[in-house]
Amino acid sequence: MLDANVKRFLQEGTVIPAHPLALTKERQLDEERQRALTKYYIESGAGGIAVGVHTTQFEIRDNNINLYKKVLRLAAEEVEYAGLKRPFIKVAGICGATDQALSEAITAKDLGYDLGLLSMGGLQEFSEEEHLDRIKAVASVIPVFGFYLQPSVGGRVFSYNFWREFADIPGVYAIKMAPFNRYQTLDVVRAVCHSNRCDEIALYTGNDDNIVADLLTEYVFSVEGTIVKKRIVGGILGHWAVWTSKAVELFDEIKAARYKTSIPSRLLQVGVEVTDSNTALFDPAHQFKGCISGINEVLRRQGLLQENVCLNPKETLSPGQAAEIDRIYREYPHLIDDEFIKENLNKWLSECRSPMSNHHELQ
Repeated sequence: MLDANVKRFLQEGTVIPAHPLALTKERQLDEERQRALTKYYIESGAGGIAVGVHTTQFEIRDNNINLYKKVLRLAAEEVEYAGLKRPFIKVAGICGATDQALSEAITAKDLGYDLGLLSMGGLQEFSEEEHLDRIKAVASVIPVFGFYLQPSVGGRVFSYNFWREFADIPGVYAIKMAPFNRYQTLDVVRAVCHSNRCDEIALYTGNDDNIVADLLTEYVFSVEGTIVKKRIVGGILGHWAVWTSKAVELFDEIKAARYKTSIPSRLLQVGVEVTDSNTALFDPAHQFKGCISGINEVLRRQGLLQENVCLNPKETLSPGQAAEIDRIYREYPHLIDDEFIKENLNKWLSECRSPMSNHHELQ
C-alpha cells in the first residue's frame, strides 16, 4: 500500500526530475557529484526524484557495472539526510522481464522507495496479457507508477483496452505518459477515466515535447452518462533534470492558472519555448540519440557534472547539438537556473559525505 501522505501529494501533482548519473572521465561513479545532484533537486523545490530510469542510464544494471542498488541508495540517503518537513516522493525505475523486475522492486522497497516506475520497454516479445501479468506481480511488491514509453527509444504502442485493464489493477497509483504522441496519450487518459479506479490514479506527463500544454489541459469525458474530468497533475521528466528550480517556478504558475477562467497566453508561449529547449536537449533531429548527453552537457556546463560521459561510450552529443544548446541559452535565459546553481554548488559539494562515515547507510 502507498503511504497516505505520499498518495495525497502524488495526486496533487508535483515536479519529479529523472535523476542523471555522475561519472568521472574514466566512467566510474562520481559519488560526490551524484550526491550533489540529489541535493540540487531537493533544494530546487522538486517534489521527488526518479532514480534508475533512462536518464540514470540502463547500463547501471549490467553485471560488470552493477550500480543499480548503489545509485538508489545514494539518492535515498541524501533525501533522508535532508530531513525535509515536506513530502518528497522517491520513485525507482524498474525494468526487464518479470524476474528482473521483481528483483528490482524488492531492492527499491528495501531502500525505502515509495513507487516503482515500471518500464515496459525492451519486451517486444511480451503480449499485452503477459505485460499485465508482469505489472500485477510487481504491484504485489511495491506500488506501481505505470509508464508509456515512446517506440523510438524502445517502447511500443499499446491498445486502449490494455490501458483499461491496466488502470483496474490494484497497486497502480500513477501513470507516466511518454509516448510523445497525442493520440496515445489520450488513450491512457480516457482509459483511466473509464476505470472505477479513476480517482486512485494520478496522471503524470513524460511528454517532454508537450510539457506545459499537458499540464494545463483538463480532459472531459462522458462515462455512462456521467461527466468525468481528469488532469495531468505533474510530471516525471528528463527535461526537468536540468534548470529544475525554474521548472518548479513554472509548474507553480501553471497550477495557479488552472483555477482561472482563461489560460494566460503567456503560458502557452512559454510552453513553445520549453518544447524548443527540449529540441536541443533531447536531440529529436537524430532520433533522440543525444538525449542523455544533452542533459549531461547542461549539467557539466553548470558544474554539477565534471564530465559529460556515459557508461556506453557511443552515447555522446550528436553533431550540432552543442550549438543548439548554445542557442537555447541565448534565446531563453529566463528558463535557465545557472545563477541558482552557482550560488549553491560549493555547498552541495562540500556537504557530500561518505556513507561509511557521515551518513546512516540504508540497508
